[in-house]
Amino acid sequence: MPATKLKNLGNLFRSASKFKTATATATSAEDVALKKYVSSINVSTSDTIRKQLLNYKAPKSDVSSSSSIDTASFLKPLGGIGGIGNLKLLSAADNDESARLLSEEISAILRGERDYYVDGSYDSASDSEESFSNVLHDPWISRSAENNISLRRKEISRERKQKWIFSSSQKNRFDRLTTMCGEKLGPDATIQILGKLGRGTGLKEFNALIRLCIETARKTDDEEVSLQQIFKAYKIFEWMKELGFPIGETTYGPFLRYLIDFGLVPEFHFFCELIRDENSLPTLTYYEMLLYIGVNDEEKIQELCYNLALYDGNDKSSFQQSYLLAFCESNRKKELLPLLEAFDITKVSSMEHLVNIFRSLGKLSLDLFAERFLLALKMDEIGAEKISNFIYNYVTSIPNLAVEDVLVKFKTLLAKLELMPLSEHYEKFIQYCCELLKVHDALNIVDEMLKVGFTLSLDTFHSLLDACEESREYNLVRRLYSMISCHDLKPSTETFRRMINLSVKMKDFEGAYGMIVDLDKLNLMPTSNIYNAIMAGYFRYKNINGALMVLKQMKDADVKPDSQTYSYLLVNCDSEEDIDKIVEEMKQSGVLITKIVFMSLINAYVSCGQFEKAKQVMLDKRIPAKSLNEVKSVFVSALASHGQMSDALNLYEEIKQAEGRLEPKAVISLIEHLQSEGQLDRLLQLLKELDNPDYWFDGCFRVVLYCIRHEHLTSAVDLLRQLKQSVISDDAATENVFDEVFCQIAEKEPTDMHFGLAMLQAVKDLDLRPSRKSLDFLLTACVSAKDLESCFLIWKEYKAAGLPYNVLSFVRMYQALLALGDHKSAQSILNKIPRDDPHVSRVIQECQATFTGSLPSKGKKKKKKKKKNVKV
Repeated sequence: MPATKLKNLGNLFRSASKFKTATATATSAEDVALKKYVSSINVSTSDTIRKQLLNYKAPKSDVSSSSSIDTASFLKPLGGIGGIGNLKLLSAADNDESARLLSEEISAILRGERDYYVDGSYDSASDSEESFSNVLHDPWISRSAENNISLRRKEISRERKQKWIFSSSQKNRFDRLTTMCGEKLGPDATIQILGKLGRGTGLKEFNALIRLCIETARKTDDEEVSLQQIFKAYKIFEWMKELGFPIGETTYGPFLRYLIDFGLVPEFHFFCELIRDENSLPTLTYYEMLLYIGVNDEEKIQELCYNLALYDGNDKSSFQQSYLLAFCESNRKKELLPLLEAFDITKVSSMEHLVNIFRSLGKLSLDLFAERFLLALKMDEIGAEKISNFIYNYVTSIPNLAVEDVLVKFKTLLAKLELMPLSEHYEKFIQYCCELLKVHDALNIVDEMLKVGFTLSLDTFHSLLDACEESREYNLVRRLYSMISCHDLKPSTETFRRMINLSVKMKDFEGAYGMIVDLDKLNLMPTSNIYNAIMAGYFRYKNINGALMVLKQMKDADVKPDSQTYSYLLVNCDSEEDIDKIVEEMKQSGVLITKIVFMSLINAYVSCGQFEKAKQVMLDKRIPAKSLNEVKSVFVSALASHGQMSDALNLYEEIKQAEGRLEPKAVISLIEHLQSEGQLDRLLQLLKELDNPDYWFDGCFRVVLYCIRHEHLTSAVDLLRQLKQSVISDDAATENVFDEVFCQIAEKEPTDMHFGLAMLQAVKDLDLRPSRKSLDFLLTACVSAKDLESCFLIWKEYKAAGLPYNVLSFVRMYQALLALGDHKSAQSILNKIPRDDPHVSRVIQECQATFTGSLPSKGKKKKKKKKKNVKV
């Protein structure tokens, strides 16, 4: 966090503290203090919001004992903190038609028929404000302020019962609606919407809004936005206290975490004073210890540990637990060991805390403490299943332990505690192996599990199939398929779809069709998804006739093609006539036109050169608002991949101007095809669009290669530094990146060794050692550049990098020296190459034959003499 931001945030809390003190004396002083500090920190981004802040007065609400409140009663003061913009409430005289429309919209959302978007595109913040302002133009709230509140609550309750019966799934939809509205419109407008639904803003909604404010403050790079979000979170917290809501860790935890992460010590203590009570003290000491660990205040850490050792109260175990969890979380082994010695593990009431403790014991390899605690928990009769869960979390957290050794250690600990492994344990380890893509180890555990009589669950079986696909172990599907018949597993049609998909990926179409035949034996009916998997395989291998045969087999089996089927057919059309035929057939069959069909149509028309028709598809009014941005992104990607870069970039700019966001795949496509000279600034701008780590890595790597091709050394080094930081724990990934960089240098034409050597020095400046492969590429570049001096410099780098010369190194250097005409040095290298490998001898002969043709006759004689020596 920038120093200015820290200072402003500190001023905010200190001003709030003064404001709170002034409250005890007079209301007018309260308003003045608040206006003063709001104006000083400049949290708003517009004059309108600034005026709202300055005119704000704290509500004088009575504290309610209920767990939720009616939103209308405090909507006015809430609007004072900004973020609502142009949202306005109409008077009671306005037409009630908006109420009916709102009811229909939200009812559709809660039934799952609509997403949270209203009519219109959300490609821009302005569009979203305008759309929601239409929805919010409703007289309910103003009437609530004027009429009897209790009567209004009864009316709302009656309406809610009529329209929205909150089952479990509908409750989840409402929670998602709260989160999505908060992300789009901010907490202020969200609370207004909740009020319009007749739903009181309760503890869960307030907590969600505080969490949203904190997350927004973390993500933004804008100091003003960050301060504004923190201020909003703080005010929501104050309202909760005034309205009598219980203040628990779920409420204040995210706030304290934010202060800890940015090292705001005075602000942390100020905030703790607001929530401190007898029950919260142990929890607050946990956060306090994390704070001092975060700011590296060793003196304070030791002081707290010393005070804890002297403390002899009845709640000492609670404080011990708090410090223990803090040290576990931060891997402070030195401070953790004394606490573990005196700690009673049976006093920990939370299962989550116990799991975290055992994970930390595994991470720090504290075997003796782990066994001691497990034995204590067993004697406390905590339950065999729970103890086994602790053992699992412990052994899977031990660093540098092979999968098979993890399982052995788990069984050993179970035997020591005289416990038997359960079916759940086997499934957990299978899932653990699948996550690490150790599919063979997972299958060995499956065999053992089935041997002792346990049954494999369908979810775990699906995890195995997914791991086979991700690790490209497609052939293992046969072994898994045999388990179905041998061990009485009960697969679903989805199981068969995944197995057929794996068979198709290894081109075993016969095996895939065999599985469809076996469906009947298990009383399962083939689905369109199953045939789609085979069709996709035929299209992947350019077998159009095979794909059309699948379509005929679907119809013969009375399985109707779905939108996915037609999307495969569309995207593989060769002509506009074929596209029209498929579209007409789709209309006749009554298939629903989904997002994926629109995308396939766009790709199909662009492939046929019909760019205007593709544009008409993008403008189709039937595209759902929530999918429009994704469809536009597909159009951008299709245009870029077919050489229409100007149109692709124009559409990209349109999306940006509408404050939309290009999908990551489309950004990557633009970066990939925008490779002409002079595009570096544009590429760097596109790179900023990628916030997903995987996509960013891919995009950054492509921009680095562009910099290498066009010799933008400074930018290349800066991006490589960022790449290194993003894969700091993955040495293999780092090495692959730099290998590819030097490969590009070797392939450049014309080759300039000055750039290659500068890049080599930059790699060393990043505290990295060049790999053998990287130096091999540079030797090849020396030959292309006809640079003998650089060749000797690179040869020395092998030794400097700690890479001993091997046979391949000598052969490469020999080849380079021959190509560069330094026959004396080449002979010296040749004498160091062992002759016992016939393949090496053959390579040497080929080198001599290749490079002697360009030498003068005298050189040729010398070359022939060398050949004679080689034969000897």
